[in-house]
Amino acid sequence: MHSDLSPVIAATAQWLTRAYPASGGALAEALCEVQARQAVTVAARLRYPSPMDVALLGVAGPGGSARLDWITGADGVTPTEPDADAWRTWVDEVVASWAACLLTDPALAEPAVAALAGGGPSAGTPAEFRRLLAPDDADRRAAALLRHPDLVAPVAALHHAGLTARLDPGQALVA
Repeated sequence: MHSDLSPVIAATAQWLTRAYPASGGALAEALCEVQARQAVTVAARLRYPSPMDVALLGVAGPGGSARLDWITGADGVTPTEPDADAWRTWVDEVVASWAACLLTDPALAEPAVAALAGGGPSAGTPAEFRRLLAPDDADRRAAALLRHPDLVAPVAALHHAGLTARLDPGQALVA
C-alpha cells in the first residue's frame, strides 16, 4: 500500500538531511539519513493513510520544496545542472514539517508510531523506528542539527497543529 510513497519519502528525507546536515563523516551522514527517513516514513504514512490518499498524491503531486527552501534560506541557490534539483518536486511540505516535529519531540513520536501500529500488520512496528524513538548517543551526535528544536522550529511550526490533530482525532471541535 505504501510503496507509492517511496518517491515522497526519499525526496523529503533528502531535503531534511540537506537542510540540516550531519557532521562527522560518512557514518554520521548515514545515521542522520536513517533517522530522517524513519521520521519521514512515519509522517508520510500518517499523512497518506489509505490507498486512495496515496493515489490522489500520485495525481496531484506533493507540492515541492519551494516554501521550505524559502524558510531555510536555500531558495537562492542555483543548480549547476538543469535537472540537478528535479527531486525537489517530490518533497512534501507537510510531511517534512511533521517529520521535523517527530524528530524534535519524543512526546509526539511515540504516539505517531503507535498510530501506525494500529493500522494493521504492514503498518510498522516500534522496532522498525528505533532510531526515531530511542536514539543512542551516536544517533544524537549525527543528527544534532536535525534534532535541534530551535533550528528546525520554523519548519516544524508550519504544520504542527495538523499533526497533533491527526494524532488526537477524538478531540472535540471548538466552535
